[in-house]
Amino acid sequence: MTQAAISRLERGLTAPNWETLRALMLAMGYEPDLQARRLRGRWDPVHLAATRRRSPSERLELAISANRLAGRLRQAGGEAGGGS
Repeated sequence: MTQAAISRLERGLTAPNWETLRALMLAMGYEPDLQARRLRGRWDPVHLAATRRRSPSERLELAISANRLAGRLRQAGGEAGGGS
């Protein structure tokens, strides 16, 4: 990896992919270890179970509705704050 490429990463101009991250960590003497763990306290298990019982089309409809709501809230916040 070139110094210019590392500089772009350090300045936040590019985001590393897994291969780049692994190469950098190996160069520093570390082996990356990717793991997944459930977030604590962020997901309501009852709500999650109810969502899983929905059909894919119902989930998509809910996701689109939530996205539209977020857009309206963002617009209202911008208008309230004097933004666009």
